[in-house]
Amino acid sequence: MTLLRRIASILAAAALAGWGMVAVAADEPALRSAAALVVDANTGEVLHAKNADAVVPIASITKLMTAMVTIDAILPLEEPITITAEDAQAAKAKRRARVPVGATLTRGELLQLALMASENVAAVALGRTYPGGMDAFVAAMNAKAVDLEMTGSRFVEPTGLSSENVATAGDLAKLVRAAGEYGRIAEYSTTPSAEYTIRGRRVAFANTNGLVRGANWEIGVSKTGFINAAGRCLVMEAKVATRSLIIVLLDSVGKYTRIGDANRIRQWLEPDFLAPAEPRARAARTKTAAKSQRAPEARVRTQGAAPTPR
Repeated sequence: MTLLRRIASILAAAALAGWGMVAVAADEPALRSAAALVVDANTGEVLHAKNADAVVPIASITKLMTAMVTIDAILPLEEPITITAEDAQAAKAKRRARVPVGATLTRGELLQLALMASENVAAVALGRTYPGGMDAFVAAMNAKAVDLEMTGSRFVEPTGLSSENVATAGDLAKLVRAAGEYGRIAEYSTTPSAEYTIRGRRVAFANTNGLVRGANWEIGVSKTGFINAAGRCLVMEAKVATRSLIIVLLDSVGKYTRIGDANRIRQWLEPDFLAPAEPRARAARTKTAAKSQRAPEARVRTQGAAPTPR
């Protein structure tokens, strides 16, 4: 059970004990994420908040900070960087990684892979090649968090694999707002897919946010995240009901819940918006076939090795 879900259990018990908990308004969205925040990006008005001050692991949402620190350093984006064995080890890369040891890409390509496809080894390589190395990079991440007044935040590495990378939903709203001021982050984080030449062959990568790959949303900044300690996370700046909103969804249980919650927020604010059905039926139809090919998601989350954050 993640920290946020333990908090939710305590709050539920408090309500049953008659502690006078404030009931959620009937017209607010019934979100399944353990923490959520919806903020008007222009005015700062909070439209919806749920456990928004809890300090929790943030998984690959970290990579938005990684990208800002990289860009702030004004390093040449066309500079070639070769992935090392140490990069792969730090990123917990699989033996047959899509960005393998020895692959050479430009800093700009690594930046896009970190934001769009959430490639951990790309984020590690960006930190390693920062002036002063990884320690200086992490120090710059924390200094940037202070500048943005992200008072509940702390970073120890650039990927989000560590559960010690923490923040509140309120902190992440500030992070998304700041990230939106970087044109390259806005572009790279919302690119639906891209191909790269890796060891002489073209390899395709897709955005980890399915809403970016669809045609129903107008999204300005996007990042997903997942490790066991954080659950599934999603942050976005998106146009909803003619307003630019920052949406933060943390610790969603189930592969599609964070997407479902985003759609529920939009339906709440745009009653005429028809969200696609969550793909439960399709998942059920393919369950037997999936068992024969790979371990189910729930089983993966109980294994000792840390999963790739998305």
